[in-house]
Amino acid sequence: MTNTLKQALEARSYPMGTWLSVGHPAIAEVSASQSVDFVLIDTEHTTISLETVESMSRGIDAAANPTDSIVRVPWNDPVRLKRVLDIGIDGVMVPMIESAEEAKDLVDAMRYPPEGSRGIASGRAAEYGDRFTEYVKNANGSFVTIAQIESKTGLQNVDEIAAVEGIDALFVGPADMAGALGVFGENDAQELTEAMDRVVQAGHDADIAVGTLTVDPADVADRVERGFDFLIVGKDTANLSTANDEARAVYNEAVNQYGQIAPDDRTQNEW
Repeated sequence: MTNTLKQALEARSYPMGTWLSVGHPAIAEVSASQSVDFVLIDTEHTTISLETVESMSRGIDAAANPTDSIVRVPWNDPVRLKRVLDIGIDGVMVPMIESAEEAKDLVDAMRYPPEGSRGIASGRAAEYGDRFTEYVKNANGSFVTIAQIESKTGLQNVDEIAAVEGIDALFVGPADMAGALGVFGENDAQELTEAMDRVVQAGHDADIAVGTLTVDPADVADRVERGFDFLIVGKDTANLSTANDEARAVYNEAVNQYGQIAPDDRTQNEW
């Protein structure tokens, strides 16, 4: 654990992350080797298993940069949370937090007794027992704990959620929030803009950071201007798709300018 993201959130120094949905340690290592402050591994909407999270965490740790590993778990489930924490990651993002009680349950699951209910066991996080006592003694409050606000109920209760001690940051899930508001696919809809602003205000009133995801880097300036304290910019699959599209366009332009036959005129056999 590096704790660099937790410190950056507290200092409001605008940390930036990237989103991973491809479950391979090489993708994690390459991503962590770039100029990002943290890598988010998504296990909510992917097939990534705990074993794969562990391998990806090792890939992130192998990078020269001090990059934090954040895991988005599928749900606010204490069993899943304790197993993820035992891997030795730096923090979690939890979807669909809708009330202060759910936020308190999240914080409780992240902490050992007597402050919480996390089960005590050695594992990779405690260097397989070599630092067992020291780890248990110092683990409480050391993880980045991010609550996602992405429903009407969560939006209604966002002030109470933000005020829960132990919640380090709020995160607007733009796709789910847009869907809940009936404006999915309308990124500039007034309803979504107002919801995002509402979450930002609640976080700042509670003196905690607020972030969101933007797949398109062109939206970064707008999000920073609107008060977001950290961003996840881009995701692996979208970046790969965009890079391939750009490469195809450059190649087609070169062929059209210098080639003998335009690509659209070629047959499969001619390739």
